[in-house]
Amino acid sequence: MTRYPDWVTSPDIHVLPAHVARLIAAGEVVSRPLDVARELVDNALDAGATRVDVEVDGGGLRLVRVRDNGTGIPAGSVGLAPLRHATSKLSPQARSVEGVTTLGFRGEALWAAAQAGELHVVSRPAAQVGACEVLAQGEDVQVARASAPAGTTVTVRNLFARLPGRLRTQAPAASEVREVTALLGRYVLHHPGLHWRLTVDGEVRLTHAPSDYRGAVASVYGPLSANRVLTVSGEGVRGVVSRPELTRARRDRMHVSVNGRPVLAPPELERAVIEGFGELLPAGVAPLCVLDVTVAPGDHNPNVHPAKQVVALADLPGVAARVRAAVAAALSAHPLARALPELRPGAQPTSAPGHAAFPALTLLGVYQELYLLAQGEGDLWVVDAHAAHERALFEHLTRTLGAQAPAELPEPELLHLTPEQLARLHERGPELQGWGLTLEDFGAGLARLRTLPAALAPLNVPRLHEQIVECALGDGPDPRRDVLARLACAPALKAGMLDEARGQAVLDALAGCEHPWACPHGRPTVLRLSERDLAHAFGRRGARDVPRGRDAAPVRAPDSGPDVSGS
Repeated sequence: MTRYPDWVTSPDIHVLPAHVARLIAAGEVVSRPLDVARELVDNALDAGATRVDVEVDGGGLRLVRVRDNGTGIPAGSVGLAPLRHATSKLSPQARSVEGVTTLGFRGEALWAAAQAGELHVVSRPAAQVGACEVLAQGEDVQVARASAPAGTTVTVRNLFARLPGRLRTQAPAASEVREVTALLGRYVLHHPGLHWRLTVDGEVRLTHAPSDYRGAVASVYGPLSANRVLTVSGEGVRGVVSRPELTRARRDRMHVSVNGRPVLAPPELERAVIEGFGELLPAGVAPLCVLDVTVAPGDHNPNVHPAKQVVALADLPGVAARVRAAVAAALSAHPLARALPELRPGAQPTSAPGHAAFPALTLLGVYQELYLLAQGEGDLWVVDAHAAHERALFEHLTRTLGAQAPAELPEPELLHLTPEQLARLHERGPELQGWGLTLEDFGAGLARLRTLPAALAPLNVPRLHEQIVECALGDGPDPRRDVLARLACAPALKAGMLDEARGQAVLDALAGCEHPWACPHGRPTVLRLSERDLAHAFGRRGARDVPRGRDAAPVRAPDSGPDVSGS
């Protein structure tokens, strides 16, 4: 005889009554005020709105209202809007679900809002005389005539008032407002060409006028962040990404949309953005980015998450590769020298040079046996000689790796491997052999090292073979780069090894690098200070207090007087 736990009252299966099922199903789409705001904003964008106003009272439990100037709902259809699965965005054919081109499509948002609260819709197409008004609560729907401007206003009041159990589990009003504000910020970032406004308890919290991605970043994160982003434009990828000096320990400012829908970025896409930075980004930090990814409608499925925050991509590796290439191209097209620390309180960081090429630098001297002081393009440059030499060595090894036949070891060397390293050896063996590293499983936790890349064999690096194998079988995504970065660091010039001849040689080598702005581990190689900043720091007000170097600007009108903006 089958025995059941005490909490099982009966093994019998039964079908829930319709009125109970409706209460459960409503929570699939609307489980909190944030869901109402998201669904209504999606509808506004699908309606082609250029202005979207969102209003929230009492954390959204008392009121959520979204007003738009979109196409509106015709009088003949407005009474159907609150019905479940009533939608204008998909055709009745099943195959239409496989090619969704809108943000909303299920036809459940207004129905779920009416089940969970009191729904009020006022809508008028621009060509229609007079508006229509819909009041819906539960299954009760009433339609009447009204007067309103073109567009649609949807209001949801007293959310979960008839569902006390769900009401008691809602987050505090302040927490929900924070989430709604963050949500609207994401819509602003991904749809910067629209008017946006968020009002909370009668107070305007967020406004945005139509602009580009940079303007959207300014509206959401402030002008300082906006001044440090670069435009990204690639195959199916558009947006902005921050310069390497603007990073965070968390990935909370990495924003991705797919076909206009803000989504939780798959880890593969976040990793692709970071890999696009390469060695410009230190380990453990993340940039700010706003990236709009476009794929064919049939190549993504937004129907895999109740809130549509997750989408499935048919070719995720291909999309990641396009994102990685677009970010790398954006960074390579801009100069990435960082400004020196400010010399006086309140001084604003100066802009970057006007072109991406690394300038020819003239050595002025050596400071503390490690830093090079140089001048170029009218500015003072401070160069970390170790980081600069490391960058030059890394690029030299990268160019020469694989240029010659692998170097055979006089006697194969046996190395101990961990089980994890051994698994990676089986996975990466052909790749490693492709660039000259022949490492064979010898059994019993051992591997036999037979050849080394010819460019690496003569390096005077302690424990050379162990370091190569350790990096080649490490957990990094690019073992080749990890090996070369490790081996470029050891022989690079260190404190006490510098003189003027070596210093100038380092500057010349750095100028010949493809990516001179950072060492392979992400530390900056150079810092830059304009003469104008120096003049202002010393309080100079003379003929030399004019834009020079990276401060150079178009010539001012003759009657505009001297530039004393930094006073």
